[in-house]
Amino acid sequence: MRTPPRLPASLLAAVLAGLALWLSFPDHDLWWLAPVGVALLGAATLTAGGPRGFLLGLVGGLAFFVPTLSWSGVYVGELPWFALATLEALYIGLMSLVVGWAGRRLVAAGHRRAALMLVPLGWVAQEWARSTTPYGGFPWARLAFSQADSPLSHLARWFGAPGVSFAVALAGTGLLALGWGVLARRPGRVVAGLVVAVLLLASGFIQLPTDGRTEAVGFVQGNVPQAGLDFNAQRRAVLDNHVRGSEALADRAPDDLTLVVWPENASDIDPFRNADANAEIRAVQERLGVPLVVGAVLAEPVGANSNVSLFYTGAGEPQRYTKLHPVPFAEYIPHRAFFRVFTSAADLAGNFVAGSTIGVFDVPAPGGSYAALPTICFEVAYDGLMRDSVAAADGRDSLIMVQTNNATFGYTAESEQQFAISRIRAIEHGRSVVHVSTVGVSGFVAPDGTVTGKTGLFTAEQGIGRPVLRNEETPSDRFGDAPVVVATALLALLVLAASRRRRVGRVTPDPSTPEDRPVA
Repeated sequence: MRTPPRLPASLLAAVLAGLALWLSFPDHDLWWLAPVGVALLGAATLTAGGPRGFLLGLVGGLAFFVPTLSWSGVYVGELPWFALATLEALYIGLMSLVVGWAGRRLVAAGHRRAALMLVPLGWVAQEWARSTTPYGGFPWARLAFSQADSPLSHLARWFGAPGVSFAVALAGTGLLALGWGVLARRPGRVVAGLVVAVLLLASGFIQLPTDGRTEAVGFVQGNVPQAGLDFNAQRRAVLDNHVRGSEALADRAPDDLTLVVWPENASDIDPFRNADANAEIRAVQERLGVPLVVGAVLAEPVGANSNVSLFYTGAGEPQRYTKLHPVPFAEYIPHRAFFRVFTSAADLAGNFVAGSTIGVFDVPAPGGSYAALPTICFEVAYDGLMRDSVAAADGRDSLIMVQTNNATFGYTAESEQQFAISRIRAIEHGRSVVHVSTVGVSGFVAPDGTVTGKTGLFTAEQGIGRPVLRNEETPSDRFGDAPVVVATALLALLVLAASRRRRVGRVTPDPSTPEDRPVA
């Protein structure tokens, strides 16, 4: 079998892998580099053994997450940024430990194809682990979310975000097999690698359904006085911006407008405890003449806050949806006293509590009422939350609302990264998405992931669109967590098979390859 690359070459491959993965995400949008990054990391780690595999994976993970998550430290400093990037990189390190340990044994036993499958299965399991742990996980920067413009994005309809990540990693594994075939002068492996790549890219030619009735919907991006953590220091100014934007939208709204959506934090003045804010919101809703969804912060329960979507219809008290998954270390700090020892930024986080019920707002419309499904900020990245939200529509025509506030991340890639996630979700659930931010980017996403009405960053804009309303249950909705469960189970079986091999002290060189030639 082929010898592992020497450590300097392996470290270089790991760093290049991480950088390639970073460049595949917005704002760079070089989606085709994601499989290249997977291939480079696989080449460095597949026969590296456990400890060396962990080191290389950690290095590659840092090269990936440090630049990709740079927006997380733009206003709170470098310590939280590097802490988050390191935590996420540790999952890449653990994945590479498993791949390196099991891959070395399987290749030594002559099971090269089985060893190669460790790579895509490992990526799915690793992304699932960091999407659920700790404190509910942080499912940002998954391979799937780099593929909004890729033909592979269409696979989300059948297998969800985990299926797209698997396809990206499988394409990278195909590139790795192709490279091995070229170096070993074995055309069969070259052909196999090319076939995998072609079949995966061919998924982009599958037409996604976009049929269904349309209804007129508007959104208001009000903008904020200034970017940063103190964006809401002038909370009344932010509210007034959205009121003025709604008045401008009302002046040009079509007669059949059915709904207007404001973003998260559009009113950080609690309208239930501030009569003036309540009157202003109700007045502009009456002028619009249609239901208005307002992202607001409520001073409740006692001693805490709630991040909510309020559904004003003009009749009685507004319905509400309370965010189910407040962001740890942002909207609340677990073990605050402990983390305050390391950084004063611990006191910058809020004290938000989680809701307990999925939100479904019933919107009257000329073609019959439909369900508007509220999702607040980072919740769009959580597979289970999005699947539960769509299921709550109970087979009715519906659309997804993603209300977010990107002011705290300034002029960074965070807004575009989040918008790309909404595009994958639209394909995955066969629903239109109204994505609206306080500062941008905002826009309408069709069920096939195409975008209309996209706004700029830190601008005051309004959008009116006619999103398609659909009520189907996609294959991905029916499969649920099955793709992740199957991938993780297969990975466990391969690791178990590798563990049955006797410990290999040294990898036997492949006589077809010079001793000092690296895998990649």
